[in-house]
Amino acid sequence: MLGTVTLTTDFGTGDPYVGAIKGVLLSTSPQIQLIDLSHDVPPQDILAGAYLLQHAAVEFPAGTVHLAVVDPGVGSARRALVVDAGGYHWVGPDNGLFSFALGLPGARAFEITHPDLQRDRLSATFHGRDLFAPTAARLAAGFCVVNVGPAIDDPVRLAPTRTVVNSTLIEGAIVHLDHFGNAVSCICSADLACLGDPSRLRVTLGKERVGLVETYADVEPGNLTALIGSGDLLEIVVRDGNAAQRLGLQRGDPVSVERCP
Repeated sequence: MLGTVTLTTDFGTGDPYVGAIKGVLLSTSPQIQLIDLSHDVPPQDILAGAYLLQHAAVEFPAGTVHLAVVDPGVGSARRALVVDAGGYHWVGPDNGLFSFALGLPGARAFEITHPDLQRDRLSATFHGRDLFAPTAARLAAGFCVVNVGPAIDDPVRLAPTRTVVNSTLIEGAIVHLDHFGNAVSCICSADLACLGDPSRLRVTLGKERVGLVETYADVEPGNLTALIGSGDLLEIVVRDGNAAQRLGLQRGDPVSVERCP
């Protein structure tokens, strides 16, 4: 039985690029199932692509092949990569896009060099179509990952956003602004547990200081608050509103949580 290939790109949907990749995938392995994760990653935004993969790709069944193309270095000396990790294969450029997968236990990385895994003519500007798509399709059809090419021990990893935790204070940063304007931080529920009673915690973002709630409905419409979102990360939100717009937030803005007396 052939497998599933997911697609994540910064191509948008108004150009022929996504369709071309799907055509190559199905021409190579006609029985595979194709699932779009997103084609709305901001152009050349590797960090945003990595975040999306971290929080969506792991919900798929084991054996899924995740094809991701956010590739500002296409045509350069950057390597083409397959990561075998978490029960999945991750296919794309070696530029930090697969940092989460590389951190999973037992992760292995291979450079794509096998001649059967690329089209006869390799475009310098479209490796998604000519190299990554054939590789993903072949892997979904059972091609053995160790035959992709040589194992490598130095794949590119993005610098992690650090969370500093002590007995009364956690310091972190905003790592994602979602479609609703919710500001997602790098602070997780386990970090907050180190500070004890949630009712005594106060979240500071810029000039704003708010408490923690469990659901949006715990505050009145239009109110700013903080909660643990579905990704197990602390989010600063506005009920029925847009926190990012109201506060003028950007990725990287500092956020802290303090335990009050």
